[in-house]
Amino acid sequence: MSLPVDSAERARIDRVINDALDDIGLSYERVDEGSFLVTVEGDHKLRTMTWLVVLDHTLLIEAFFMRKPAENLAGTYAFLLGRNAKSYGVHFSIDLVGDVYLTGRLPLTAITADEIDRVLGCTRTYSDENFDPAVALGFAGAIEREKAWRARVAAADANPRLQG
Repeated sequence: MSLPVDSAERARIDRVINDALDDIGLSYERVDEGSFLVTVEGDHKLRTMTWLVVLDHTLLIEAFFMRKPAENLAGTYAFLLGRNAKSYGVHFSIDLVGDVYLTGRLPLTAITADEIDRVLGCTRTYSDENFDPAVALGFAGAIEREKAWRARVAAADANPRLQG
């Protein structure tokens, strides 16, 4: 079993991550040595806040994806679990309350600027491509209620006599 990373190696990895994030051009906050909160922007899921944290043996990647589905839990989780077979670096997971995350761990020996770019690119792709279908599965009732409300508002705006 390998020993935990020493302070010099932790500082080197911190610089690699910091420099990679600067080169990629993503917004981030360096919370502490080896701990970064990165803003990954997308088209469907507009913002995925992603933690990169240097642990004793691995780099933890953790990104919030969505709250616990309000309905169709099994269908929503099965859809996301099916995506895991084709993913690299990060995978869909749930916490104790059922909220969904993208999580992963990479060995510290694999941490390079290219690998940081790759894993954040995967986080963006998996989050962005799967967000709309996952929300449609897990929140269909809420979406329908929102559409009905918007239709009522539009109808009332078009016909002032309908406004109460």
